[in-house]
Amino acid sequence: MTTQHPGTAGPLSPLRTLYLATAGVAVDLLERHEVARHWDEPSILDRMTVGDLAAHLGRSVLLVAAFLDADPPPTGPTIGAEAYFGAFTGLDDLDSDMNTGIRSRAHEDASPGPAGVAARARTCLDSLPARFGAEPADRLVAAYGGQVMLLDEFLRTRLVELCVHAEDLELSVGLGPGVDAADDVADPPDDALSEAVAVLVGAARHRHGDAAVLRALARRERDAVDALRSF
Repeated sequence: MTTQHPGTAGPLSPLRTLYLATAGVAVDLLERHEVARHWDEPSILDRMTVGDLAAHLGRSVLLVAAFLDADPPPTGPTIGAEAYFGAFTGLDDLDSDMNTGIRSRAHEDASPGPAGVAARARTCLDSLPARFGAEPADRLVAAYGGQVMLLDEFLRTRLVELCVHAEDLELSVGLGPGVDAADDVADPPDDALSEAVAVLVGAARHRHGDAAVLRALARRERDAVDALRSF
């Protein structure tokens, strides 16, 4: 089933529609007064303020537009979302090049302040339905490390980022599951959560192999490599 959005050139794939809905939840969260109020305070992520984390969340919208702004890479072998995350290294080391780079970019992206970060993400999100509608199903993007991905596969990686970091940000500002019974912040769509789980389990399989993932699921006492820690 496809969805036609006003102003688009064509119907959107289910994945693109799901991404837009999930990104909408994230941008709504960026606009919350709680985020602005706690902007300069530490988040629940080590060495990141609430502002840094908010900017990192918003980057999963801005990055999609940036990749669409770039010329498509040459046609060739592509990777899926599972291999994209499965190839990451240094995630457990706060001082790794990857984690240091993530924090540095987030701090820079947070410099416009809460209103600026939220406005930039909202403007970008509002432009994406039409841009998605104009892109073919086989649109390629050059993602992290120059890896070539189909646009919809890259959007699967952004669903992971949006679902994970939206909850991180909620919890950092006193919202989120189990914190405030009156919390009116919308949850990501169930289909987005399912997609994120599928990607992260696939990344664990890519990194550790099926035997290690099976062991982590069924025999945790023998899970020597923390196989399900994909991210």
